[in-house]
Amino acid sequence: MIVGVPTEIKENENRVALVPGGCEELTIRGHRVLVQANAGDGSGFSDADYQAAGAEIVDSAESVFGQAEMIVKVKEPLEAEYGLIRSGQVVFTYFHFAASRSLTDAMLETGATCIAYETITPDGNTLPLLTPMSEVAGRMAVQEGAKYLERTQGGRGVLLGGIPGVPPGQVVILGGGVVGTNAAKIAAGMGAQVTIVDINLERLRYLSDVMPANVTPLMSNRTNIKTAIATADLVVGAVLVPGGAAPRLVTREDLSIMQRGAVVVDVAVDQGGCIETCRPTTHADPVYEVDGVMHYCVANMPGAVPFTSTLGLTNATLPYVLQVANLGVPKCLENPALALGVNVIAGHISYPAVAESFGLPHSPLAEVLAN
Repeated sequence: MIVGVPTEIKENENRVALVPGGCEELTIRGHRVLVQANAGDGSGFSDADYQAAGAEIVDSAESVFGQAEMIVKVKEPLEAEYGLIRSGQVVFTYFHFAASRSLTDAMLETGATCIAYETITPDGNTLPLLTPMSEVAGRMAVQEGAKYLERTQGGRGVLLGGIPGVPPGQVVILGGGVVGTNAAKIAAGMGAQVTIVDINLERLRYLSDVMPANVTPLMSNRTNIKTAIATADLVVGAVLVPGGAAPRLVTREDLSIMQRGAVVVDVAVDQGGCIETCRPTTHADPVYEVDGVMHYCVANMPGAVPFTSTLGLTNATLPYVLQVANLGVPKCLENPALALGVNVIAGHISYPAVAESFGLPHSPLAEVLAN
């Protein structure tokens, strides 16, 4: 199979979909790997590194998309890339379709097979291709939140860890999954008082067992959320509905009960955000203020630490990339985990949560493949 790795064009996205070692794993199995010139620069990998691993360097995205049978990316295709994708081509990346009707419509029109990292589920529960970036984003959420709590950045001027004689900051984390757990670890390690809310009682019991004493697990409901955010210095949105839109847990009206200069970091922005006033921002212009509350809603947070992120991402994605390349479509989709990754195929929406998000028809994958 011909596998293409284009340069990411999302603003300040420095990650790359495959490290040279991943390219080598493909080439030794007889596959061709086309890497766009300078695609790995932001992550610290040169064209020479890729060539040494057996990849071919090509000059343009048009050449990568035009020749490749499978495109491996980090972020969803942007409008400039829509016309480069063709029917029958496999596009393997983070899509987060439920956050964008325009992206969904565009990919339906291409006729491509769109496999989303974020919905590959090998055991019906875990999301191994989302996990490493969720770990990065959760840890970064507190790091960035602490920065924007500084008065010079527009925040309240609170040091999360406090000092002797002065109480620490209050951190509220909405969601106790991978993002929320990693955010809680960092916030607790900094010395903050942390409240982490979730709707799953078993998960709360687990968090109660493994978290330090300055982390309080709390059942998620409107009363508890409003009470918690009223005294919060930092609120982290960490809710995930696999393949679907995030639920809105904090409304615009709720901002009125929050402290002026508090910060919200909505990691769920890729899926529409769990804070109503969230809108996607970039690393170049990451924050804005609404009703006295600072909002950090960068849609590709791990792109700020691309060396770590790219290595972590390739560790998780490469086994699946190899399966698709070795077996092709539809044979590779006999793997139930990969089948769950297919969100759009041949002009049909095969992932129920995406169809539900936009009120569009859902076509079961088995039916599409049978036609």
